[in-house]
Amino acid sequence: MKRINEYKKLFQIENEIDLAELKSTYRKLVKQWHPDKYQDGDPMKEEATLMGRQVVDGYHFLVSIAPETTSINLPEYQKTIMECGIYDFKHKGLLLEITFTDGSTYEYFGVNANVFKKFMSTDKPVRFAKRFIYDSYTYRKSKKAAEAEGESGE
Repeated sequence: MKRINEYKKLFQIENEIDLAELKSTYRKLVKQWHPDKYQDGDPMKEEATLMGRQVVDGYHFLVSIAPETTSINLPEYQKTIMECGIYDFKHKGLLLEITFTDGSTYEYFGVNANVFKKFMSTDKPVRFAKRFIYDSYTYRKSKKAAEAEGESGE
């Protein structure tokens, strides 16, 4: 959730993410923080390089969790959560990463330690996840999964 809030603050988003507004703000921020605006040796060049990377990362992240993106990818997501078992999972902070038996990986944001403990202690993790995780938290397909698919497709 911290990551979501930081990027929303950077892009001045208060409510739901609107892709058209996000793209417009992204273009403005890229122009503002482009390192080529500064001469070599200018202390602002290094700051602009770092901010430029953060703007690009933030844009891609926010696009991946935007309502428009999740609705486009909903059929694939529903097929995965309904037909596949859980192959592996990791929890760190408030991020739960679940890898499914079809090889796809999804990140769920805001999953606290109590929910994770219940998830780990249940004898039916898929059933628990269907009831309490899949539709309850902001999620996105993991970049790791997308990179792995790209590697296997080459």
